[in-house]
Amino acid sequence: MYKIRLQKFIAISGVRSRRKAEELIRQGRVEVNGEVVFEPWFPVGEGDCIKVDGKRISLEEKKVYIMLNKPEGYVSTVKDQFSRKTVLDLVNGVKGRIYPVGRLDYDTSGLLLLTNDGEFAYKLTHPKHEIKKVYVAEVKGILNSEEIQKFESGLRIDNFKTSPAKLRILKKKNDACILEITIHEGKNRQVRKMCEAIGHPVIRLKRIAVGSLSIGKLPEGQWRYLTKEEVEMLMSL
Repeated sequence: MYKIRLQKFIAISGVRSRRKAEELIRQGRVEVNGEVVFEPWFPVGEGDCIKVDGKRISLEEKKVYIMLNKPEGYVSTVKDQFSRKTVLDLVNGVKGRIYPVGRLDYDTSGLLLLTNDGEFAYKLTHPKHEIKKVYVAEVKGILNSEEIQKFESGLRIDNFKTSPAKLRILKKKNDACILEITIHEGKNRQVRKMCEAIGHPVIRLKRIAVGSLSIGKLPEGQWRYLTKEEVEMLMSL
């Protein structure tokens, strides 16, 4: 095998995304042939003995790409320190190690992707790629035009200003609204914090699309493999 960067090798192996792989390397948690390496660009090949946290890793032969309709009450991690249910508890019969692409909050439902392809995960989660995510939110109160304009122009939350977003009112009911919200960032609980910032806390939140990929009619709690065409579409965004 020709040589590739250590960071990329870890990502391709399915252990972590490329960004997380760099963190592992700089933290001194990666060994190459018995020596700790701190440079993400260090050249390695399949014949090298590469270990992360003392465990040897190798390149995955078959890539796995899964769409899950996540219910509320599951965490988007491989393991949880509080022993809560994770999204991997919903994905049975899949061989090999997979992990979530990004995350959905514990109390948020909808479209979540899982894979063992670090390059795929990096492509969809790195901010520079600006992959859009579409949500349907039920919020308290009825929005007015000024609040919508503020939301779409960008809001100051957690010491940063959000990028321009899109908001569309789908339905008004009593003292609540159903909204369609489109953002391309992925800060922690961002949609909820944005709605709170304009005075309309979220009652219920579901992600329905990532890029051009929609959750469609996939039942909640169920999953399926992505088609080759869907994977190629996401990688081309």
